Amino acid sequence: MGHYDEYKRRVLRITQRLSADGYFGSKSGSAGNVSMLVEDEDAIVITPTHLQYNLMTIEDICVVDFDLARIEGERKPSIETPMHVATYKIRADVSAVIHTHQMAASALSVLNQPIPPLFDEVTLAIGKSVEVVPYALSGSRELHDNVARKLANRCHCYIIQNHGALCIGTDLDEAFTLVELLEKSATIYMQALATGKPVTVLPEKTVAQLHSAVIARQDREIARKQAHHIARMKVAPEAESSH
Repeated sequence: MGHYDEYKRRVLRITQRLSADGYFGSKSGSAGNVSMLVEDEDAIVITPTHLQYNLMTIEDICVVDFDLARIEGERKPSIETPMHVATYKIRADVSAVIHTHQMAASALSVLNQPIPPLFDEVTLAIGKSVEVVPYALSGSRELHDNVARKLANRCHCYIIQNHGALCIGTDLDEAFTLVELLEKSATIYMQALATGKPVTVLPEKTVAQLHSAVIARQDREIARKQAHHIARMKVAPEAESSH
């Protein structure tokens, strides 16, 4: 089994699940993209560009380094690969990135409408808000720069103006759950706005408490990664000296 095969299997599994559930906008298309960070490497495993998800196999999944150089895979990586790499560089707590064209969040993207904190369980998972990343052409340097600037808010979901959504987590299963929570919030928010009545949001004090818990969880994940890296660095010289 290849070094990256398990990562590829995980990416393929979540990608096809997202596609089957309609989160890429169409079940037979190739919009959206999914990636995982390779542990202890400046490399990611990511879906290829222009390939239907129901036809995708493990051999189609790509591996690239942080300089976008290809490590494995015959296909061209997603055009949004720079956006994924930028996310991993800026957010040390993140090990999985999902970019979708999900319906409700995409509807808010053409309204340039962020989502305020509506529910405590969603805010505890996503963070204090779902902000809108300013529009830029897909795959452009401007787009991934725009995304990078928003990541400092330490939330986990973002709407990309006139485009779609971005969900980031510690692993692919968590990121998938964030996709679902984002769509729930976006759907309810649109339905509430459509009534023309005022939309109530969580109290500021509650939001601050919940967002502090989100940041604390991220800090624990960063510390875990750092400890794991240090442990591996200690083991490596010992392994070499035993040969």
